[in-house]
Amino acid sequence: MTTATVGALLRTWRERRGISQLELAGRADSSSRHISFVETGRSRPSEEMVLRLADRLDVPMRDRNALLLAAGYAPRYAHTPLDDPSMGVLREGLERLLTGYEPYPALVVDARYDVVAANRGVMMLMEGLPEHLLAGPLNAMRLTLHPQGLAPRIHNLREWRGHLLAQMERQIALVRSAPLRALYEEVAAYPVPERPGDSEPEEAVPYIALPLRIEHDGHLLSFVSSISTFNTPMDVTVAELAIETLLPADPATVKYLRSVAP
Repeated sequence: MTTATVGALLRTWRERRGISQLELAGRADSSSRHISFVETGRSRPSEEMVLRLADRLDVPMRDRNALLLAAGYAPRYAHTPLDDPSMGVLREGLERLLTGYEPYPALVVDARYDVVAANRGVMMLMEGLPEHLLAGPLNAMRLTLHPQGLAPRIHNLREWRGHLLAQMERQIALVRSAPLRALYEEVAAYPVPERPGDSEPEEAVPYIALPLRIEHDGHLLSFVSSISTFNTPMDVTVAELAIETLLPADPATVKYLRSVAP
């Protein structure tokens, strides 16, 4: 099996980002001649240059390790399992954050949208889902868009589905991930359940962002989603975590969640 050279990999990332050798050289304080030599294999970049180019090309941390290996250097970033004892402080911090956000829903997902932690607000929304969807690992995209999942409960499903698929498309454009592509193709192929009254226009309500309008126990709840990541990660696992919080979008949702909170 042929292994791609660091030059070929860098060229692929540069073309993926849609920038020229001259533009990359300017960003990396180098010359287009040197960039060309690196991409064609006529020059072996230093470890510092590999990391600088990866940074300027916004290469994900997982793939920065691959670039370093292809250039003949040791990986720079660890990839520590989340259940490793050394991750104890991180896990405890995430649990405190999720618990502190209750009764509003919040969860943590990895790069494949597998749920690694969730609070009681999220578990409430998933009440009544079939066992085959709840068998681990839970996947946020699959749970949301599957016709036996949350999809039939979402009043603005077509809009929310379009938002989620566009989000995945942007992520796929930024990273090289066969599992993410496979997940996208799976959930994009799900049939879209029809709800009674879907053709009737709903009352226009001013929102600050596209809301998730989901039904729970006969009550229509509205949320605005916010996603946070770690600012300066030094581990692949940490770099790929995302914390999603669902902010109540109207007073009725706040009142209902507080009334059912344990």
